[in-house]
Amino acid sequence: MDAQDKGSDARHGPAEPGVPGPRAPLPGPAAPADEPSAAEPPSPDGKETAAAEQPPRDPADGPRTGVAALSLRYQIGAALALAVVAVAVCVHLGMTFLHVAPPNTVSKKHSGTISDWIYPEFEQNWKLFAPNPLQQNVSVQVRAEIRTPDGGSRTTGWYDLSAQDGRAIDGNPAPSHTQQNELRRAWDFYVSTHDDDNRPVGLRGALSESYLRRIMVMRLDRADAAGRDGEVARVQVRSRTTQVPPPSWSGEKVSDKAVHRVLPWWLLPEDETRGGIG
Repeated sequence: MDAQDKGSDARHGPAEPGVPGPRAPLPGPAAPADEPSAAEPPSPDGKETAAAEQPPRDPADGPRTGVAALSLRYQIGAALALAVVAVAVCVHLGMTFLHVAPPNTVSKKHSGTISDWIYPEFEQNWKLFAPNPLQQNVSVQVRAEIRTPDGGSRTTGWYDLSAQDGRAIDGNPAPSHTQQNELRRAWDFYVSTHDDDNRPVGLRGALSESYLRRIMVMRLDRADAAGRDGEVARVQVRSRTTQVPPPSWSGEKVSDKAVHRVLPWWLLPEDETRGGIG
């Protein structure tokens, strides 16, 4: 009776001997797997739950860099600039190919346009599919007749200008265009406009003589050939050609003798006697 008088509190007390104790409560339904466990208190601000529910971020949604970071107007400008550069490169490669390739219908029809594009900056002194490449060493030399203050004259020895250019180029990682091509192109220009007797052929013969002569005068003045008081009255140019020795395994035989082509003496104008280029 005492246990019943205590009301509902009596069920929480210890069981007396011979009296059955209170029954344990039946287990309730299992919580779903996606719901937080009762043992883990929920985050006070709910940030962790919200972050777990958000899908993973795409790397493409990050900040843009490069051209993509520009506005639409600048993107269009960059695309146009790239297109212009690409077209210019393609045109240059096409013009260069037509210039060095064997003569064909296209190169003959547009020879003027090709020449205007190539000369003088992009000139190529070689040909594609050359059947007989150059097998000679050509050296250009010059000597001068010096007029002395007492009215006499003397003749210098031969200056090997090609050898001087070769020494300047040898071991130089960035030789100048003048050292590589000035003398060689001047001599090729002269040979192509003169016959074997050194007579000019066509209207460019006199121009090639004047061009080659002025180069000789500048080189002699650079070498101080006239001295302090002398003047260069005349110059004479010659070439020395030797065959390139063939490889030992070819069995080919060539002459090892040098062949000289001697030009006549050229009298200098008054403004060139001291190295001027008037």
